[in-house]
Amino acid sequence: MELLTPFRKSVSMKFKLILGGIFCFLALNSYSQDKINWMSMDEALEAQKENPKKIMLDAYTNWCPPCKLMDDHTYSNPDVIDYVNENFYPVKFNAEGQDTIHYKEQKFINTKYDPARGSKRNYSHPFAHSLQIRAYPTTVFFNEDAGVIAPIPGYLKPQQFEVYLKMVSSEDYKKIKSQDDFKEYYQNFEPSFED
Repeated sequence: MELLTPFRKSVSMKFKLILGGIFCFLALNSYSQDKINWMSMDEALEAQKENPKKIMLDAYTNWCPPCKLMDDHTYSNPDVIDYVNENFYPVKFNAEGQDTIHYKEQKFINTKYDPARGSKRNYSHPFAHSLQIRAYPTTVFFNEDAGVIAPIPGYLKPQQFEVYLKMVSSEDYKKIKSQDDFKEYYQNFEPSFED
């Protein structure tokens, strides 16, 4: 009996280590990412060359309360985070900022940007003009070749945002030819994100 005791301890210890490893593996795989992996537009366009993927651009301004609400509520939602990180190159774009953007063989620079204005209204970025952004926040989706799919203006809750994310990633947007088509798609859509 005494000879089996060290063997039992050895097997018991190995079993605990294996079991612990399995739990760690499962925990890491089921763990939701804690934030969206934002990048610049130039970084996203460069990433598309290596691995074609759609781009989701969040056009915001520093002074915009709905933009902050979108950050605090929608872009911090675990379902949104996971879906965006998996299916898109997410771009954070200050539509009144000073980033230099290279898009479709053009260079966009906000020469009127005034750093003294800080978090107040500033001059609109020329790239925002080119995308026809007229309200903040606006989410702009691009296809794998960096062509604009659509700008979606306004604050969206996670389940409202889910409709657009999944419509674009699945390419269902190509089937929508009218407002009635969208209305039908929206009414038949079954959200799975927590709101």
